Amino acid sequence: MTQTHFGFQTVAEEEKAGKVAQVFHSVAAKYDVMNDLMSAGLHRVWKAFTIAQAGIRPGFKVLDIAGGTGDLARAFAKKAGPSGEVWLTDINESMLREGRNRLLNEGMLLPTLLCDAEKLPFPDNYFDRVSVAFGLRNMTHKDQALAEMRRVLKPGGKLLVLEFSKVAAPLQKPYDIYSFKVLPWLGQKIANDADSYRYLAESIRMHPDQETLKTMMQDAGLERVDYFNLTAGVAALHIGVKL
Repeated sequence: MTQTHFGFQTVAEEEKAGKVAQVFHSVAAKYDVMNDLMSAGLHRVWKAFTIAQAGIRPGFKVLDIAGGTGDLARAFAKKAGPSGEVWLTDINESMLREGRNRLLNEGMLLPTLLCDAEKLPFPDNYFDRVSVAFGLRNMTHKDQALAEMRRVLKPGGKLLVLEFSKVAAPLQKPYDIYSFKVLPWLGQKIANDADSYRYLAESIRMHPDQETLKTMMQDAGLERVDYFNLTAGVAALHIGVKL
Protein backbone atom coordinates (compact mmCIF):
# COMPACT_ATOMS: atom_id res chain seq x y z
CA MET A 1 0.00 0.00 0.00
CA THR A 2 1.50 3.33 -1.07
CA GLN A 3 1.87 5.90 1.70
CA THR A 4 1.75 9.70 1.53
CA HIS A 5 1.67 12.68 3.87
CA PHE A 6 -1.41 14.22 5.44
CA GLY A 7 0.21 17.05 7.35
CA PHE A 8 2.71 15.31 9.63
CA GLN A 9 0.79 12.02 9.55
CA THR A 10 1.54 9.19 7.15
CA VAL A 11 -1.61 7.80 5.55
CA ALA A 12 -2.52 5.43 2.73
CA GLU A 13 -2.43 7.30 -0.57
CA GLU A 14 -6.07 6.56 -1.36
CA GLU A 15 -7.15 8.04 1.99
CA LYS A 16 -5.54 11.46 1.54
CA ALA A 17 -8.09 13.05 -0.81
CA GLY A 18 -10.93 12.15 1.56
CA LYS A 19 -9.10 13.57 4.57
CA VAL A 20 -8.30 16.81 2.73
CA ALA A 21 -11.94 16.99 1.62
CA GLN A 22 -13.09 16.79 5.26
CA VAL A 23 -10.82 19.71 6.17
CA PHE A 24 -12.23 21.92 3.43
CA HIS A 25 -15.86 20.89 4.00
CA SER A 26 -15.25 21.96 7.59
CA VAL A 27 -13.64 25.32 6.86
CA ALA A 28 -15.39 26.35 3.59
CA ALA A 29 -17.79 28.84 5.19
CA LYS A 30 -14.89 30.49 7.04
CA TYR A 31 -12.27 30.07 4.32
CA ASP A 32 -11.52 33.74 3.71
CA VAL A 33 -11.34 34.37 7.46
CA MET A 34 -8.95 31.41 7.66
CA ASN A 35 -6.74 32.80 4.90
CA ASP A 36 -6.67 36.16 6.64
CA LEU A 37 -5.55 34.40 9.84
CA MET A 38 -2.96 32.19 8.16
CA SER A 39 -1.39 35.09 6.28
CA ALA A 40 -2.25 38.03 8.58
CA GLY A 41 -4.27 39.41 5.66
CA LEU A 42 -1.31 39.28 3.28
CA HIS A 43 -2.92 36.68 0.99
CA ARG A 44 -4.85 39.56 -0.58
CA VAL A 45 -1.61 41.35 -1.47
CA TRP A 46 -0.06 38.12 -2.79
CA LYS A 47 -3.11 37.43 -4.95
CA ALA A 48 -3.03 40.98 -6.34
CA PHE A 49 0.63 40.41 -7.27
CA THR A 50 -0.28 37.10 -8.94
CA ILE A 51 -3.07 38.77 -10.93
CA ALA A 52 -0.64 41.46 -12.12
CA GLN A 53 1.96 38.86 -13.14
CA ALA A 54 -0.66 36.80 -15.02
CA GLY A 55 -1.03 39.50 -17.68
CA ILE A 56 -4.57 38.51 -18.64
CA ARG A 57 -5.78 40.18 -21.84
CA PRO A 58 -9.29 40.47 -23.31
CA GLY A 59 -10.37 37.19 -24.90
CA PHE A 60 -8.01 34.98 -22.87
CA LYS A 61 -9.08 31.51 -21.76
CA VAL A 62 -8.12 31.02 -18.10
CA LEU A 63 -8.40 28.01 -15.77
CA ASP A 64 -8.33 28.62 -12.00
CA ILE A 65 -7.69 25.33 -10.18
CA ALA A 66 -8.58 24.87 -6.49
CA GLY A 67 -10.27 28.22 -6.99
CA GLY A 68 -12.07 28.14 -3.67
CA THR A 69 -14.04 31.27 -3.02
CA GLY A 70 -13.30 32.73 -6.43
CA ASP A 71 -10.86 35.59 -5.68
CA LEU A 72 -8.59 34.95 -8.67
CA ALA A 73 -11.35 33.87 -11.05
CA ARG A 74 -13.24 37.10 -10.36
CA ALA A 75 -10.19 39.25 -11.13
CA PHE A 76 -9.26 37.22 -14.21
CA ALA A 77 -12.81 37.46 -15.58
CA LYS A 78 -12.77 41.24 -15.28
CA LYS A 79 -9.54 41.38 -17.29
CA ALA A 80 -10.53 38.73 -19.87
CA GLY A 81 -13.79 40.57 -20.51
CA PRO A 82 -16.93 39.26 -22.22
CA SER A 83 -14.89 37.69 -25.04
CA GLY A 84 -12.83 35.68 -22.53
CA GLU A 85 -13.53 32.38 -20.82
CA VAL A 86 -12.62 31.92 -17.15
CA TRP A 87 -13.29 28.61 -15.39
CA LEU A 88 -13.59 28.32 -11.62
CA THR A 89 -12.79 24.75 -10.56
CA ASP A 90 -12.23 22.96 -7.27
CA ILE A 91 -12.17 19.34 -6.13
CA ASN A 92 -14.22 20.27 -3.04
CA GLU A 93 -17.94 20.76 -3.49
CA SER A 94 -18.35 22.97 -0.39
CA MET A 95 -15.59 25.31 -1.53
CA LEU A 96 -16.89 25.46 -5.10
CA ARG A 97 -20.40 26.26 -3.90
CA GLU A 98 -19.05 29.10 -1.74
CA GLY A 99 -17.15 30.53 -4.71
CA ARG A 100 -19.99 30.16 -7.19
CA ASN A 101 -22.53 31.75 -4.83
CA ARG A 102 -20.23 34.63 -4.06
CA LEU A 103 -19.69 35.33 -7.77
CA LEU A 104 -23.43 35.06 -8.47
CA ASN A 105 -24.12 37.55 -5.66
CA GLU A 106 -21.83 39.96 -7.48
CA GLY A 107 -23.64 39.36 -10.76
CA MET A 108 -20.85 37.24 -12.29
CA LEU A 109 -21.81 34.04 -14.05
CA LEU A 110 -18.66 31.99 -14.66
CA PRO A 111 -18.44 28.35 -15.70
CA THR A 112 -17.77 26.34 -12.53
CA LEU A 113 -16.72 22.72 -12.43
CA LEU A 114 -16.03 20.15 -9.74
CA CYS A 115 -12.83 18.49 -10.92
CA ASP A 116 -9.58 16.85 -9.84
CA ALA A 117 -6.39 18.67 -10.89
CA GLU A 118 -4.71 15.31 -11.45
CA LYS A 119 -7.28 14.44 -14.18
CA LEU A 120 -8.40 17.69 -15.81
CA PRO A 121 -11.43 17.26 -18.12
CA PHE A 122 -10.19 19.80 -20.68
CA PRO A 123 -8.58 19.34 -24.11
CA ASP A 124 -4.87 19.79 -24.79
CA ASN A 125 -3.58 23.28 -25.62
CA TYR A 126 -6.79 25.06 -24.57
CA PHE A 127 -5.95 27.74 -21.98
CA ASP A 128 -3.80 30.87 -22.17
CA ARG A 129 -3.27 30.82 -18.39
CA VAL A 130 -3.67 28.25 -15.63
CA SER A 131 -3.49 29.28 -11.97
CA VAL A 132 -3.55 27.48 -8.65
CA ALA A 133 -3.42 29.45 -5.40
CA PHE A 134 -2.93 27.65 -2.08
CA GLY A 135 -4.12 24.36 -3.58
CA LEU A 136 -1.08 22.47 -4.85
CA ARG A 137 0.15 21.45 -1.39
CA ASN A 138 -3.10 19.54 -0.76
CA MET A 139 -2.74 17.41 -3.91
CA THR A 140 -1.58 13.82 -3.54
CA HIS A 141 0.38 13.53 -6.81
CA LYS A 142 1.76 17.02 -7.37
CA ASP A 143 3.87 15.89 -10.33
CA GLN A 144 0.79 14.50 -12.07
CA ALA A 145 -1.21 17.67 -11.38
CA LEU A 146 1.58 19.89 -12.77
CA ALA A 147 1.81 17.71 -15.90
CA GLU A 148 -1.96 18.05 -16.40
CA MET A 149 -1.78 21.83 -15.97
CA ARG A 150 0.93 21.97 -18.63
CA ARG A 151 -1.07 19.71 -20.95
CA VAL A 152 -4.10 22.02 -21.04
CA LEU A 153 -1.98 25.15 -21.65
CA LYS A 154 -1.56 26.52 -25.15
CA PRO A 155 2.01 26.86 -26.40
CA GLY A 156 3.18 30.19 -25.01
CA GLY A 157 0.72 29.88 -22.12
CA LYS A 158 1.72 30.38 -18.49
CA LEU A 159 1.16 28.41 -15.30
CA LEU A 160 1.07 30.42 -12.06
CA VAL A 161 1.42 28.59 -8.73
CA LEU A 162 0.90 30.70 -5.60
CA GLU A 163 1.60 28.73 -2.44
CA PHE A 164 2.87 28.99 1.12
CA SER A 165 6.57 28.22 0.98
CA LYS A 166 9.78 28.08 3.03
CA VAL A 167 10.21 31.16 5.16
CA ALA A 168 13.58 32.94 5.58
CA ALA A 169 15.68 31.54 8.47
CA PRO A 170 15.39 34.55 10.86
CA LEU A 171 11.60 34.23 10.82
CA GLN A 172 11.49 30.47 11.30
CA LYS A 173 11.02 30.38 15.08
CA PRO A 174 8.28 33.03 15.42
CA TYR A 175 6.56 31.57 12.33
CA ASP A 176 6.52 28.09 13.94
CA ILE A 177 5.06 29.45 17.18
CA TYR A 178 2.36 31.25 15.24
CA SER A 179 1.60 28.23 13.02
CA PHE A 180 1.46 25.50 15.66
CA LYS A 181 0.27 27.37 18.74
CA VAL A 182 -1.67 30.46 17.71
CA LEU A 183 -3.31 29.23 14.50
CA PRO A 184 -5.03 26.09 15.91
CA TRP A 185 -6.21 28.19 18.88
CA LEU A 186 -7.71 30.78 16.49
CA GLY A 187 -9.20 27.95 14.42
CA GLN A 188 -10.95 26.63 17.49
CA LYS A 189 -12.27 30.08 18.43
CA ILE A 190 -13.42 31.16 14.98
CA ALA A 191 -14.40 27.95 13.17
CA ASN A 192 -14.68 25.57 16.15
CA ASP A 193 -12.10 23.39 14.41
CA ALA A 194 -8.52 23.36 15.72
CA ASP A 195 -7.58 20.13 13.90
CA SER A 196 -8.19 21.43 10.37
CA TYR A 197 -6.09 24.49 11.07
CA ARG A 198 -3.34 22.32 12.55
CA TYR A 199 -3.38 20.21 9.37
CA LEU A 200 -3.09 23.33 7.22
CA ALA A 201 -0.04 24.52 9.19
CA GLU A 202 1.53 21.05 8.90
CA SER A 203 0.75 20.83 5.17
CA ILE A 204 2.74 24.03 4.60
CA ARG A 205 5.81 22.44 6.25
CA MET A 206 5.50 19.31 4.10
CA HIS A 207 5.18 21.26 0.83
CA PRO A 208 8.28 21.40 -1.41
CA ASP A 209 10.46 24.47 -0.90
CA GLN A 210 10.98 27.09 -3.62
CA GLU A 211 13.82 25.40 -5.48
CA THR A 212 12.25 21.92 -5.24
CA LEU A 213 8.96 23.17 -6.69
CA LYS A 214 10.86 24.96 -9.46
CA THR A 215 12.54 21.64 -10.36
CA MET A 216 9.18 19.81 -10.24
CA MET A 217 7.69 22.32 -12.69
CA GLN A 218 10.67 21.87 -15.01
CA ASP A 219 10.32 18.09 -14.74
CA ALA A 220 6.65 18.49 -15.76
CA GLY A 221 7.87 20.08 -19.01
CA LEU A 222 7.52 23.78 -18.20
CA GLU A 223 10.21 26.20 -19.35
CA ARG A 224 11.55 29.52 -18.06
CA VAL A 225 10.43 28.58 -14.56
CA ASP A 226 11.11 31.27 -11.99
CA TYR A 227 9.69 32.33 -8.64
CA PHE A 228 9.13 35.39 -6.52
CA ASN A 229 9.49 35.15 -2.75
CA LEU A 230 6.66 37.05 -1.09
CA THR A 231 6.93 38.34 2.50
CA ALA A 232 10.34 36.71 3.14
CA GLY A 233 9.24 33.38 1.64
CA VAL A 234 6.06 32.92 3.70
CA ALA A 235 4.57 32.49 0.22
CA ALA A 236 6.08 32.18 -3.25
CA LEU A 237 4.71 32.67 -6.74
CA HIS A 238 6.17 30.24 -9.29
CA ILE A 239 5.63 30.92 -12.99
CA GLY A 240 6.39 28.53 -15.85
CA VAL A 241 5.77 28.74 -19.59
CA LYS A 242 4.76 26.00 -22.02
CA LEU A 243 6.88 26.46 -25.13
